[in-house]
Order: sequence, then structure tokens, then C-alpha cells
Amino acid sequence: MSKKVPYVSRETVAEIAKTYPTPFYLYDEKGIRNTARLVNQAFRWNKGFKEYFAVKATPNPYLLQMLKEEGCGADCSSLTELEMSDAVGLKGHEIMFSSNETPVEDMQLASKLGVIINLDDITHIGFLEQVAGGFPETICCRFNPGGHFAIANSIMDNPGDAKYGMTRDQIEEAYRILIRKGVKHFGIHAFLASNTVTNEYYPELARQLFELAVELHRSTGADIRFVNLSGGVGIAYRPEQKENDILAIGEGVRKVYEEVLVPAGMGDVAIFTEMGRFMLAPYGALITKAVHEKHIYKEYIGVDACAANLMRPCMYGAYHHITVLGKEDAPCTYKYDVVGGLCENSDKFAIDRMLPKIDKGDYLFIHDAGAHGFSMGYNYNGKLRSAELLLREDGSVKLIRRAETPRDYFATFDFTDDFPKLKQY
Repeated sequence: MSKKVPYVSRETVAEIAKTYPTPFYLYDEKGIRNTARLVNQAFRWNKGFKEYFAVKATPNPYLLQMLKEEGCGADCSSLTELEMSDAVGLKGHEIMFSSNETPVEDMQLASKLGVIINLDDITHIGFLEQVAGGFPETICCRFNPGGHFAIANSIMDNPGDAKYGMTRDQIEEAYRILIRKGVKHFGIHAFLASNTVTNEYYPELARQLFELAVELHRSTGADIRFVNLSGGVGIAYRPEQKENDILAIGEGVRKVYEEVLVPAGMGDVAIFTEMGRFMLAPYGALITKAVHEKHIYKEYIGVDACAANLMRPCMYGAYHHITVLGKEDAPCTYKYDVVGGLCENSDKFAIDRMLPKIDKGDYLFIHDAGAHGFSMGYNYNGKLRSAELLLREDGSVKLIRRAETPRDYFATFDFTDDFPKLKQY
């Protein structure tokens, strides 16, 4: 069972809010760095191990730079993510490009930067050759086994319904084609389940991919240099959930590695991971202020954040724990819906949530928003994206993305002549 404890006090938030009004995202540098070090420790038995942080989870150059300092690379899925990763100094094979339905410009930049390209489909072989004029020495291919992915007869997800990856026959044919075209080194990648809260996911996925690697090496002669376990290692969003133990996960993968790859003479294969949620989610919070209360058929607390700031509860019904700062030890005897100001009835951070009595002006700490939080924000209802702040290890706070202004919202309109009044915003 995980205990949800904020990494910042009400007094600190109140002081921050004097300079940076709520809502804002606040990231915990100490927690991020410690987790990166723990992941590296869990897989240090593998000489070539590298964590490629999934940029889509939290695309901020300050955070990427921090993870780079801890030895992490970047997993990118678009041109802008590639540009951001390049801007912080990640180079060549420190970047993995895992894209699908890829635009020409994105693939061309990936080729130009010399990153590891992870082909999602067998038809992308011809596409890469056409738009980039050839092939790098190292190529990765994404595998989709189809059917259901299960652990101990418990279905975790349904890869057969996923749009990603190649079938077993396709990936073998892809290797053969690429070998004929001069590719020398190969990787295998697969993502079979999302946000798993079990230490068994990675070891089971590893078994499937290691066995596939042995089969492909034997059938095609391909020099397989790495197996990318991608992401999928989740976090305990709910206090009653048991957290993943990354050290146990790493040990589980090691045992399968020695059972499958080492006897096959493939004991030099590197292990890669691409975790976003596990690396960042617990170390980012959405800080928002209670600004209204409403008493009708239910009790509502209105806050100054909304689904445009954090859409997971609205879109997925996802649970995010909420702490009322300064009232951590108060009894949770009030039942609230905590809502934002969008013109959408689903704009709710919590439904029928038992919390301490909330007064207008209270600060709410919405936990585990550090991944797929800010990055999924949008401008519906003309809402503006919030600031992102970094709580440094020394206790200081650094602005790492300013809040949007109306000028930003209007910036893509070229209405200088038609609507001159927009200039005043």
C-alpha cells in the first residue's frame, strides 16, 4: 500500500503562488533523480542498458536535461520531440525514434540526426528508403504478437487490437529485406500493456521478446544488438495499490535473460527501456486553488484548474489522489465532486471523494500528474496552459515553462489588419 504524501507544504505553495499564480505544475527534482538512479541500479547487470525516457509523457527540456545528466536517453515520436532532445545535447543513438503513420519531415530529421529508428510497419522500410535515401547500419523493428497479453491467466491488455507493430511473419521478413539492403545491426521493440502495477510484466514481456530474438537470429542470421522493453511499467495511483518494485523487476528480467539469451550465445544483447509514467508521474503535481463551492444535489468544490490542465480524469475516468494542503491530518468527512470550469460536465478531478472540509482559498495537491498531465493539455474554452515549475533539491523553485497568455492563444492568427484590437491582449 502506498501512502500519498505531498512533497511540498501549504506554506511553500502559498509563497510560490505570490509569484506564479495557480494553477501550475510542480515537479520534484529529488524524486526524479532518485528514480532515474534506481532504474539504472535495477539493470546495471546488463552492460548496455539504457533508459530512453518517453518524451511524450513530459516534454520539457529542463526535465530532459536532468534525465540526461542521470544517463538517460530519449524516446521520441515526432519532429518536435526530436528537436527538443537534440537541443538538450542528446545525440545519435542516445535517441530512439518510435513513430507510427510517420510524416516525411519527421523521418527525414530522424535520419539526419542519426538516431535509432524503430520501424512500426514493414511498409516503412520502403518509406524510409524513399524519404531518407537509404538505411542506417542499425534498425529496430516493432513487434505485435496479436491476441491477448496475459500474466498467470490474467489478461493485461489486447495487443491484437493495437495499431502498432508487425506480426511475427512480418518482422522476420522485414529483417531479411533490411539485411539485403545492407543493415548490419538490429533491435526488437514491443509495448504490450499500459500502466501495469505488477513486478511480473517486464519479465514476461522480456521472455517473449528474448525468445523471438533467438528465433530471428537463427532464422535470418541477424545481428541483434538490443531488445527494447518499451514502457508499460506503471505506478500506484490509488493509495490502496501496491507500488512496483523496480529492483525486483530488473532481477526478474535478469533471470529470464540468463535462461533464454545466454544459452543461445546472445549474452551481449543490451536491454533498453522507455518509461515515462514510472520515471515522472509521482514527481509532478497539479497545484490548484479552491475558488467556488456549490450546494445542490451534490456538494461541489470548484477549482481554478480544469480538464484542459489535466485531462486524464475527464477522458479516462482516471483516479488522481488529492491532498488538501495544510489539512493532511484532518478527517475526510466531507464528500465532494472536485470540478473545473470547462463547459463540460465531465470536467471533474474527483467524484464523490471523501476529503477534509475544503474552504475557498485552500490549495489542492493533485498527485501523480507528472506524466501525461501537462503534455495532454489543450485550449478548449479558450483555457490557457499553466506554468511548469521545478522544485529544486535545495528547496528553491525554478520556472521551466511560463504560463500561456492571451497573446499566445492568438499568436497563430495573422489578423494584424482585420482585428487590430487583438494586439492589446
